[in-house]
Amino acid sequence: MKIVHFDTAMGLRGGQQQLLLLARGLHKRGHDQLIVSPESSALESQARQEGFRVFSLPPHDPAHAHGIFHLRQQLIAEPFEILHSHDGRGQSIAWLASCGLPVRRVASRRVTFLPRSATLHRLKYGLTCDAVIAVSSFVRQQLIHVGLPESKIEVIPDGAEIAAELPSAETRLQLRAAWGFGREEFLLGQVGAFTWEKGQDVAIEAAALLANKLPKARWLLAGDGPLRSSPQIRVRVEELGGRVRLMDSVQDLVDFLDLLDLFVMPSRAEGLGSSVLLAMTRGVPVVASRVGGLPEIVKEGDTGWLVPPDSPSALADAVAAAARDRALLSKFGSNARECARQFSSDIMLARTEALYLRLLGRSDAP
Repeated sequence: MKIVHFDTAMGLRGGQQQLLLLARGLHKRGHDQLIVSPESSALESQARQEGFRVFSLPPHDPAHAHGIFHLRQQLIAEPFEILHSHDGRGQSIAWLASCGLPVRRVASRRVTFLPRSATLHRLKYGLTCDAVIAVSSFVRQQLIHVGLPESKIEVIPDGAEIAAELPSAETRLQLRAAWGFGREEFLLGQVGAFTWEKGQDVAIEAAALLANKLPKARWLLAGDGPLRSSPQIRVRVEELGGRVRLMDSVQDLVDFLDLLDLFVMPSRAEGLGSSVLLAMTRGVPVVASRVGGLPEIVKEGDTGWLVPPDSPSALADAVAAAARDRALLSKFGSNARECARQFSSDIMLARTEALYLRLLGRSDAP
């Protein structure tokens, strides 16, 4: 197949990582791909580094009009079969660049916020694409709520690569030492953009509530985003005197996760939670908010704890329960790794490829 992927984000966050994970798998299966992304974006840089063909949307281009015109010329000259948009703006570009061409359009829906206009949302995803991938059943129900036909919606959760083995206890101790931590500290981590939806402020307030009860707890909050440098966040972190560490986007996410005793995800909204899945593949139990698609991957009393959103006290109580029962923590970690196998990148790849083939009416479609 000949496939084009669209994404207009400048950063390299969960959605862009999932695009690359899919593209790598499709490449191994022999499919020809083109990645459309803004010039100077992190996705453009990473895709080129990995050897993918890239069409760069030029900067200072109102509504991407110039880029769409030239992209359309390429789609006419080189007939691609599948156009897969991985964000909302990418879907608009895909449609405008391919209107009237014999292609099949797929749109991934990863976010949970409801659109301001259900009618426009219904038109956008109902008329401009042939299938919509929802990353969770929760997102699927939202799409149905705004009027999308159920027959157009395919639930394909995010994927995560699952290593054959985890590091030994000795290796983990060496890793912690390299990061400046010892055996006695209880390390909690969160990975995500610093936005209101991700709830880092909730984690920081929970850390404050546990300052006396868990003096050895260290909260490592990794990521970038608009709220990272906000006065509210900065002042509160300084007040906690080293109990919370704000970290830049980590280069080696696997090493970061292997440090942790517990992963926290106090989101106010979440389509699924790809960082949670990755933590689970590393055998790290999770405390997450009971919102969006998170309850579809975090099983209360089996792989972790679910708490109400926007509640520092509930998050603090769950963390305290995890810290005082190391045997239960270890059991939940093992269960989490086993549960994550249901969300392996191989499954995500196979289901997405099968959807493409069905849209093309190919007889080899599963």
